[in-house]
Amino acid sequence: MSSDEAYAAFLDKANETPLAGGNSSIQSVETKAIDTSVPASLQSIDKYYVSEADEPFTPVGLKWNGKGFPSKDEFRDLIKHKAEVSIMNTDEWDPRGDYAYIVGAVQEAAGTREVKVYRVRHGHTRAEYYIVSLDPEGSRIVGLKAKAVES
Repeated sequence: MSSDEAYAAFLDKANETPLAGGNSSIQSVETKAIDTSVPASLQSIDKYYVSEADEPFTPVGLKWNGKGFPSKDEFRDLIKHKAEVSIMNTDEWDPRGDYAYIVGAVQEAAGTREVKVYRVRHGHTRAEYYIVSLDPEGSRIVGLKAKAVES
């Protein structure tokens, strides 16, 4: 085999999808974020969550008929995932106020001041942050989420 062919084979192998072989420990971060309507104001957000991945904020609209915010277990059921979930307030998630615009957009979309952040852990370095509020009239949770890679 020529060195060009060996190098091409090496590049092909390196560019394969990690999950294709089935032996990878990398897990795709996929949770449900929309199963009901999302306010138009949240669909037009063009901001990024800065981590090692710099992912865009995406809309969240989840059906919820419970009283108050869901517990960690209830939220895990809503997003159809078995990941570890923790709940934090916005000051804990954004202590410097870098994402005040995001929190404000969620407050405005839901018509309320109360916003919670659900951190969904995916392994040691990946997480999703759901910045959400309750829309009591629409029986839903609305907000934004972003994927993060943290070391």
